[in-house]
Amino acid sequence: MVKLNELRKWLAIGSGVGVEIRGADLHVMVVKVRPSGVRLLGASLIRDFRTRPALEWGADYKTIIKKLGAGHLTATVLLPRDEVIIRQLALPGVADKELDAAIRYQIDALHPWAEEDAVWASSRIGGSATVLIGITRRDTLERYLNLFTEAGIKVASFTFSAAVIYSALRIYGVPPANGFLALHATGEGVEAYGESEAKPIFSAAFPVQQERARALAGAELRLPADAEAVQLADVLPYPKDASRDNAEYRESLADRVLPYAAALQGACWRFGLSINLLPEALRSSGSRLLYLPTGALAAVLLLMLAAAALEGNYSRRRYLAVLEAETRKIEPGVARVSALDKTIEDARQRTRQLDDFRRRTKDDMDAISEMTHILPPAVWLGQLDLARNGVAVGGEADQAAPLIKLIDSSRLFENTEFTMPLVRVAGGEAFRLRTFRRDAPKEAAAP
Repeated sequence: MVKLNELRKWLAIGSGVGVEIRGADLHVMVVKVRPSGVRLLGASLIRDFRTRPALEWGADYKTIIKKLGAGHLTATVLLPRDEVIIRQLALPGVADKELDAAIRYQIDALHPWAEEDAVWASSRIGGSATVLIGITRRDTLERYLNLFTEAGIKVASFTFSAAVIYSALRIYGVPPANGFLALHATGEGVEAYGESEAKPIFSAAFPVQQERARALAGAELRLPADAEAVQLADVLPYPKDASRDNAEYRESLADRVLPYAAALQGACWRFGLSINLLPEALRSSGSRLLYLPTGALAAVLLLMLAAAALEGNYSRRRYLAVLEAETRKIEPGVARVSALDKTIEDARQRTRQLDDFRRRTKDDMDAISEMTHILPPAVWLGQLDLARNGVAVGGEADQAAPLIKLIDSSRLFENTEFTMPLVRVAGGEAFRLRTFRRDAPKEAAAP
């Protein structure tokens, strides 16, 4: 356990911004976490964010965190206590990969809303079989998300007090196993947080005095009747640049202990519970550690490029010489293959020409035969010229105009037209027309 605590201490590196939605105001805190301790960089209050234009209070927020050197950080936002339902579910024997399905099977019994109206997130509490679940209404989450988006504030997480307190308590170690109870005064009463062997996490709000809240919470945690309750600010990591003897500072920190815990959780999100009600696709990330893999890959690439640039001329010349020698060996074979390909292509061309010539004779005979069959006996032809794509005919007929429709009805001809005006003669009408063969190449010259 000592080694684990030491490891946690040396891994405690990060910065975070915590925002608590408290009534009509936003309480903002910025912290920097290092193995040597926590530094509270600053705190501020944004009033009446619900009624003011989002761009106005969003600009105030950005000004605050930029002055504190935290402009690149995203916010961990605490939803109001009365808008989140906190449940604990015991799931003994359920593996981590099956945890989500097991919770989804029972989630409808944990809240009073319709299934599509609820948004929930969960995390296993330590190594126990108990799961902490936070549930809120979908329209509540969307309302706050729209507000922060309009204000231009990047949000990494929407969460609740129990999750951030549990995580903040484990930045530099693990709380005592025999249990404890911490109280935090709010405007409506007292918020209690505790841990014990009977309950891995206990979190509740009581609209009563602190003494009564201590008795009720102690009974839930099954702590001894004489167990003392402490202030929540006293169990969290205390800022290293502040004295616990400074009563005014302690009172100010106690009033903002929840955004302080949220900032700690945002700085060291690897510890404790990662319960985020915000869908993964909508989460923002401002951690500079995201650029670490890219930087490492860029450094490796630069080293590889430098190694390639420093490669000796001797190796390159030797490689080129080997390539040239191999090229000379295969050049005769390549030349023979090229000559053979040319010979084969010439033979194919001649074969195609012969096949075309044989088909041309048959096509011409079919055209003559078709023209003989489709023209009525009263038509006398004095001319018939065959071309690759059509036929030109001339002669005399009683009536020449119907010949166009007659010839176009043939299976071999189309697009028939007269090439000269009809001329009246003693036997009827003299005509000249041309028609195109179907499926003939159109680019060929017309007859």
